[in-house]
Amino acid sequence: MEIGTILFTWAKGKLVGTDSEGNRYYSERRARSGHRQRRWVLYKGRIEASRVPPEWHAWLHYTVDQPLAPAPDKPWVKAHQPNLTGTAGAYLPAGDDRRGGERPHATGDYEAWRP
Repeated sequence: MEIGTILFTWAKGKLVGTDSEGNRYYSERRARSGHRQRRWVLYKGRIEASRVPPEWHAWLHYTVDQPLAPAPDKPWVKAHQPNLTGTAGAYLPAGDDRRGGERPHATGDYEAWRP
């Protein structure tokens, strides 16, 4: 986090809430004349925009006036995950070199297109 962001938050920010990861969300105490109130997040740990859960994303982008309640616990609702590209948890399809480069042969249900 940069010192300018910390100073701006201390001088003009009002804490609105935190999420399950510990990220803190702020808005301006007073909106500037003719402008809407600024909103921002101070990340706990690694700064990565995909770590913002959907309910806070909607608030940050002025879709809603108040942060939404977290999604109810339903068996089909998955927990929010940040973008895992470039990490050990990234998705690697069959045939990817990092998975050995082998994939099953075609089953015969594919027909090449001929112009």
